[in-house]
Amino acid sequence: MTQRTVSDLIVERLKAWGVDRVFGYSGDGINGFMGALRRTEGEVEFVQARHEEAAAFMAVGHGKYTGGVGVVTSTQGPGAVHLLNGLYDAKMDGVPVVAIIGQQSRTVLGSAYMQEIDLLTLFKDVAAQFAQLASSAEQVPMLIDRAFRTALETRTPCVVIVPHDLQTAEAPELEPEHGIVVTAPVWHPSRVMPREEELEAAVEILSQGERIAFFVGQGARKARDEVVQLAEKLNAGVTTSLLGKPYVDETLPFAVGTMGHLGTTASAYLLENCDTLLIIGSNDPWTEFYPKPGQARAVQIDIDGRKIANRYPVELGLAGDAAETLQQLSVRLDAQQQEKESQRAQWRADVETQVSAWRHLSEERANLPAEPVNPELVVRELSGRLPDDAQLSIDVGSCVYWYARQLIVPPGVPAHLSGTLASMGCAIPYGLAAKLAHPERPLVALAGDGGMQMLGVAELITVAHRWRSWADPRFVVCVFNNRDLAEVSWEQRETEAEPRFPASQELPDFPFAAYGELLGLAGVRVEDPGKLGEAWDFALTADRPVILEVRTDPNIPLLPPFPAGEEKLKGMRSALSQEGPLGEHARKLLDSYAEGETKLRS
Repeated sequence: MTQRTVSDLIVERLKAWGVDRVFGYSGDGINGFMGALRRTEGEVEFVQARHEEAAAFMAVGHGKYTGGVGVVTSTQGPGAVHLLNGLYDAKMDGVPVVAIIGQQSRTVLGSAYMQEIDLLTLFKDVAAQFAQLASSAEQVPMLIDRAFRTALETRTPCVVIVPHDLQTAEAPELEPEHGIVVTAPVWHPSRVMPREEELEAAVEILSQGERIAFFVGQGARKARDEVVQLAEKLNAGVTTSLLGKPYVDETLPFAVGTMGHLGTTASAYLLENCDTLLIIGSNDPWTEFYPKPGQARAVQIDIDGRKIANRYPVELGLAGDAAETLQQLSVRLDAQQQEKESQRAQWRADVETQVSAWRHLSEERANLPAEPVNPELVVRELSGRLPDDAQLSIDVGSCVYWYARQLIVPPGVPAHLSGTLASMGCAIPYGLAAKLAHPERPLVALAGDGGMQMLGVAELITVAHRWRSWADPRFVVCVFNNRDLAEVSWEQRETEAEPRFPASQELPDFPFAAYGELLGLAGVRVEDPGKLGEAWDFALTADRPVILEVRTDPNIPLLPPFPAGEEKLKGMRSALSQEGPLGEHARKLLDSYAEGETKLRS
């Protein structure tokens, strides 16, 4: 009979924690664990990525799309180093991930052995809540349990390092004794609620407000109905962070869209003019777009008390679950006599006017002539076509702006990206994690050519390898091919008043659609804006994954909403004046955007 090893014990513990999938890339330092995964006969599936960084993104994506713990594995040395970017994505977006990482045998640690890296030091920051090196077989189940409990409780990545010789050691039969800790794979979330006096104080602040704004983040993912109910009661306008966008129905007349640099004109109006602010589950860093300190009385709800008053000088913090806290506030507001109804009604009417004006402006912008295709139009044509059971993944770059401003996400459609780390290359790994978790649902990934060239092209191989096993084969990758790192180009113009630097920004052309066809997928290339709708219809009904490559114009401006955007115009125009004919084309587009903003504010 084959000896039961420590690696077998690890896999048993993973199953006990409900893990059905491990992402990673193999290597000699993790071979013992690979053998144990093989012996499970598919009970715990191993998903091979093309690169450990992509595997880590897949684990983050798994956590985001399922609400569970993403698990990733790698060998020691370079494999472990490659995990860092994805693990930082998990840390900064608050996603539970457990990394099981190999290491050289215990007998050679400290000898400067091949691929020997001080892994505890390497992961000290990214896995600050829990990172441990196993030194004995008896220790391993306890470390796995603590890693999962900590990941779930703190919503952070946790790391367990298992030396190679320990992986193949005999699994111990643990009995409680001195020096041995016997644990169990058990965790339940606590119920976190504000105290009664805090709720009453929050009601007092909200009831006195005349122009109330809600700022909703991803912490409200389970509080959609409660947000709308309280907003209706208070005649509040609602804006979201980028991570909070999928959790508010943007077809509501008082939903002003995303805030911040990539936000809407209506969100800028809401936050610039409100006198009361309720922040719900958001830690968004775009602080220059919040109300000016002293302008608004502010209340913040967050289940993590460390985040309260972290971005804005709030008057009161409510540490609690968003849905339950909002319910309790709503009940108490019902019990109070509602004042200021006429003022709030006028505020709501003003907000709805701004929302209507923004929708008109965003349509105008999408239909501006471009060379050859306006990227805003690409996303606008998807809006309304996106299936109600779809899943979305979005890369980092200029495509995020068009997602934030042009796409109405149907209720219940999950949409995820690297929000706080803002790392390029996440769209295809995220999309694969979503598709593997829910193979019966179509997936749409929005990605720029920069992110695709960084990680996406390689992971299309993984798509080609796996798609035939999916219940629904639709996996649509829309590539905005503008041959430019467009977001960085516009950032240089905006923040440094520097012209575009072609050696840095220009990207080599790559035939994304043709490459998809080479892999056995479908490829569509669009250079005519009139054919976008037809292309989306084909992609969303195809019998296999589709690479929809659109030649887009990099000169469509990434202009922040006014007043912040107005302050940037001088530097941007100065930079564009140094860029020749292409700069003149971009300047005309910029002037058109600025003119639209000015009309709205006048």
